[in-house]
Amino acid sequence: MRPADRLFQIIQILRRTPKPITAEALADELGTSKRTVYRDIADLIGQRVPIRGEAGVGYVLQPGLDLPPLMLTEEEIEAAVLGAQWVARHSDAELARAAQDLIAKIGAVVPERLRPFVFEPVTDMPPARSLATDGLDMARVREQIHSGRKIRLYYRDEQGRESERIVWPVTVGYMETVRHLIAWCELRQDFRSFRTDRVIAAGFLDERYPERPSALRAKWRRTLDPAQAMPV
Repeated sequence: MRPADRLFQIIQILRRTPKPITAEALADELGTSKRTVYRDIADLIGQRVPIRGEAGVGYVLQPGLDLPPLMLTEEEIEAAVLGAQWVARHSDAELARAAQDLIAKIGAVVPERLRPFVFEPVTDMPPARSLATDGLDMARVREQIHSGRKIRLYYRDEQGRESERIVWPVTVGYMETVRHLIAWCELRQDFRSFRTDRVIAAGFLDERYPERPSALRAKWRRTLDPAQAMPV
């Protein structure tokens, strides 16, 4: 790896690691020595990259770094394209179009030598089979999640029982053939997972629920260890 590439990769590792990371861990990922990492860190700090830390403790990247957002490696391009392929073939129509647009935008901004990694990828995602049809507008669902607003669901469970629920939407899980809306259910006073193909109808309410969306998601994530969110 060229020294310039190694310096950029150190920044990328620090970007994705919120906790201090040691020189040993950096050296293991980069395939180099701790001595080289110490020298590279010193070079980056000398170039005014806002890195804080010290040898033996770990390093963190502080706010304030300004780098071009699409200095992508070959592996990053392949990862992005493969992920976009999955979204294009397994998600709802709006996200599928967004994924196709994303691939086109990546291809438009990367250097010419990297465009085959976008438009002629060596990885591929097979088309989805028996993809279930959503019973509600998933684009509106995502808007409600972002804005922290409630949804009124008319739902039919796997036994065919129908119910009406007011829910606080948390996230959407995109599975192989179905999608699940994870939400806090006012009826059950707990988190529940609703299959979107079993939704009979939905009303998108203007009423906000009393928590911040990020706080509600954090609360839900704590329920995932050790068990998954409970089914309806």
